Amino acid sequence: MTPPFRADHVGSLLRTPAVKENRLRWKKGDITADELRAIEDAGIAETVKKLEATGMKSITDGEFRRDYFHLDFLKELAGVTVTGGIEANPNAKAAEDGFTPPKLSVTGKLSHQHDIQVADFNFLKSVVTQTPKVSIPSPTMVHFRGGRKAIDINSYPDMDEFFHDLARAYRQEIDHLYKAGLRYLQLDDTNLAYLCDPKMRAAAVERGEDPNELPRTYAALINSVIDGRPDDLTVGIHLCRGNYRSTWFAEGGYEPVAEILFNSINVDAYFLEYDDERSGDFAPLRFVPDNKMVVLGIISSKVRELENIDDLAKRIDEAARYMPLDNMCVSPQCGFSSTHHGNDLTEDDQWRKMELVVNTAIKVWGEA
Repeated sequence: MTPPFRADHVGSLLRTPAVKENRLRWKKGDITADELRAIEDAGIAETVKKLEATGMKSITDGEFRRDYFHLDFLKELAGVTVTGGIEANPNAKAAEDGFTPPKLSVTGKLSHQHDIQVADFNFLKSVVTQTPKVSIPSPTMVHFRGGRKAIDINSYPDMDEFFHDLARAYRQEIDHLYKAGLRYLQLDDTNLAYLCDPKMRAAAVERGEDPNELPRTYAALINSVIDGRPDDLTVGIHLCRGNYRSTWFAEGGYEPVAEILFNSINVDAYFLEYDDERSGDFAPLRFVPDNKMVVLGIISSKVRELENIDDLAKRIDEAARYMPLDNMCVSPQCGFSSTHHGNDLTEDDQWRKMELVVNTAIKVWGEA
């Protein structure tokens, strides 16, 4: 089989206690970066074995080497600066360290100055027996939160040049990952999902953006990154409404972006949140063309409660009213640890959820 798999997952996993503890020690200067990396290596190798034992064929490193699913990658691009915090999310819990997610701005010319994920992928590849997968933030993450005001006017008086340079930097990273052996890539994109939320759309207007035009702009940006890729590189995109410590930032069904999302973005697969009413109904799936796959995120990575497998099978049947069952897969709605803090589950909860994904796929399709 080629990815996505009937039973799949988004990427991040709860950090092991050793990884959490020693990342904090590294930040305090108590251990070196090399010492931390050795501890991460051991944690990833241990976790990969547990993930494969669930029956999953899609294997990530759990994003153990990141603080945030997006910023650790994006700050390695020349021209990107990460500072301060973002506006408080009324649904979020305060972090134990009082830290809020930083914000991103473009302060110079964008370029790919060095490999970002290649060394991490090479280690992952060395410890898996199944398909290694890398999840990276979508290039839209460099634009949406701050818009034009967060992009240095002297570096980029012309936004077309900004999008050109951003796409080129991404293409170089993906090319290097492919040459290292990567065949399964995922782009994590909160922004297309945020544009389903009336409040987020209104905030985009306040920043001087057109929320009806942004999906087209982002489709063109993503396509300029992935078009022309090798035939054996599968690219998926994950849409998320927020997952920080089991909370959320946005709500609203996919209808406002569905036609462009499914027909104008040239990915192979869509990982869609569908774990609760915030994601709306399955009707937008009627826009999915026959040559694309949808991975239904109907198992929650936010709560400990285990879903009923018969209820999950019924939900998949409901989705099949709008697109072919054979073009669908199943997964958790998001990762288990989009930031280093992790969601409000135990490791045992996490593995039970993963086993449920696999068992649901076997029940519905006869394979995982």
